[in-house]
Amino acid sequence: MNLSSPASNRAGVFALALIYTSFTFGFAINPAPALANSGAYYTAELVAPAKDDRLVASGVAWKCQGTTCHAAKGTSRPLRICRGLARKFGEVSSFTSKGEALAEDRLAKCNGK
Repeated sequence: MNLSSPASNRAGVFALALIYTSFTFGFAINPAPALANSGAYYTAELVAPAKDDRLVASGVAWKCQGTTCHAAKGTSRPLRICRGLARKFGEVSSFTSKGEALAEDRLAKCNGK
């Protein structure tokens, strides 16, 4: 009695495993199309212009032009991201997350009021 598979079966299984691994690894490392085309996740308008055009606050890298700053999605809640930006770079006059503006009462909390 022989318990090993024929060489042709082993080669077929190996080929399928290699193809499966390639596809799953490829999908895992490629960014989702929605993220690639969406642009900035956060947009903030500062009261005073930022001193630098590239900033880091609350673990998020911001790119600013004058008083307008944009950033990719972070791991914290929007209010927490806004607070970090306000603490480091001054008062925020408006803040949007995924196209939704932060409510006035939450914007006041963002600015520590």
